[in-house]
Amino acid sequence: MVEKTAEEKPKRNLRPVYIFLAFAILIIIVLLPTPGDLSVVGQRTLAILAFAVVLWMTEAVSYPVSAAMIIGLMALLLGLSPNPENPGELLGTGDALSLALAGFSNSAVALVAAALFLAAAMQATNLHKRLALWILSKVGTKTGAIVFGAIIVSIVLAFFVPSATARAGAVVPILLGMVAAFGLPVNSRLAALLVITAVQSVSIWNVGIKTGAAQNLVALGFMENEFGETVSWSAWFLYAAPWSIIMSVVLYFVMIKLIKPETKVVEGGTELIQKDLNELGPLKPAEIRLIVVSLALLLLWSTEEILHPFDTTTVTIVAIAILLAPKVGVFDWKTVEKMIPWGTIIVFAVGIALGSTLLSTEAAQWLSDKVFGAMGLENMPLLATIALLSLFNILIHLGFASATSLSSALIPIFIALATTLQLDSNEIGFVLIQQFVISFGFLLPVSAPQNMLAYGTGAFTVKDFLKSGVPLTIIGYLLILLFSATYWKWIGLL
Repeated sequence: MVEKTAEEKPKRNLRPVYIFLAFAILIIIVLLPTPGDLSVVGQRTLAILAFAVVLWMTEAVSYPVSAAMIIGLMALLLGLSPNPENPGELLGTGDALSLALAGFSNSAVALVAAALFLAAAMQATNLHKRLALWILSKVGTKTGAIVFGAIIVSIVLAFFVPSATARAGAVVPILLGMVAAFGLPVNSRLAALLVITAVQSVSIWNVGIKTGAAQNLVALGFMENEFGETVSWSAWFLYAAPWSIIMSVVLYFVMIKLIKPETKVVEGGTELIQKDLNELGPLKPAEIRLIVVSLALLLLWSTEEILHPFDTTTVTIVAIAILLAPKVGVFDWKTVEKMIPWGTIIVFAVGIALGSTLLSTEAAQWLSDKVFGAMGLENMPLLATIALLSLFNILIHLGFASATSLSSALIPIFIALATTLQLDSNEIGFVLIQQFVISFGFLLPVSAPQNMLAYGTGAFTVKDFLKSGVPLTIIGYLLILLFSATYWKWIGLL
């Protein structure tokens, strides 16, 4: 019998091992003696956090399944814990379940759900594809111009499509179509250049725009609950967009220098794009209505707290109601219910509930004191603290495929740390900067869902992605420090 080579041997399914590991860590932490400065409820919340982190990092189960497991564990373990306000009685599974489900009433979850509806509206009408094709039709056929066009498409779509995966899903097939039109294979250097550019640009603008990525909304939900304040769309744009603009320029030069395509001109690219535009036909009434609603939404987002008192979540939900309304809308409920990843909404809600419980039980404060207190951060200058935390943030992201789960795990701890450091008016800015770093998905294909979508096309290798990811991460990190020392201080964020 001929032995199989290493490449031919099927990979061992390690998911049961990871699930066992998650439960083992959970049980060990629960059975450890409770520290004198931590409640039993707090200790068990930390045990559930450790359990969740193992599942999120290993993807032993899907994210929605992990959410269901976390709800069950919170209801049972916290419910059977002494009530911190009355240690002689148990907290009770009813009250514990209320903690586990509290995230569903958070406005950030409502905004995430509304954002998914808006992304579905774009997909249902193909408006995002039309917009991407129109922009690419204007930039020309030189590869440098197409790289520039891919970046511009990602920027423009970030304003209107509040889903990184949907934005990548719109532009990547178009770019691969151009590569195919030139007669090159999907794994050509040209394909790697264009596709990596597109998804790296998506990650860059996840930072620049509040509604560009769901993890931003999760972080804001924590901050609003803890600090009683939120960050408006325009304020976020003022803080983060300059960083994203500079990084977009950096991305252009990094890509054209590090990945050399087979050709400098994509002959037939313009004709292909025009053909795709012709297939879409003239603007349909539903697309026109969606354009009107999207522009109105962008106007209301950007003038929040300036021209009107309506918050981002409220205006987005009203817009979704209009898009679903008969005659004036763009799709009906039967259409949209098949396009929404409902499990994603559950994951967000449970992540927020777990983070909120970490804060309310002071478990996040305890963990922050033990981890970051040992580093002596309270004695460091603010810039050094930001530098150390940002580096920690980037490194731990290597183990997470979801920035949303990373936000759920880390933002409550960063909020507790900001309180410990007694930053006064700078607490929100301090936490917000770490949220910007959480959106760094530049290093590996597994660092973000949009990266995995692009990697699944076979257009590039992990090595190709690292070629751009390493310099982008280093420059992005240094730019965070530069902005912390200058621009963010000048405008009052720090």
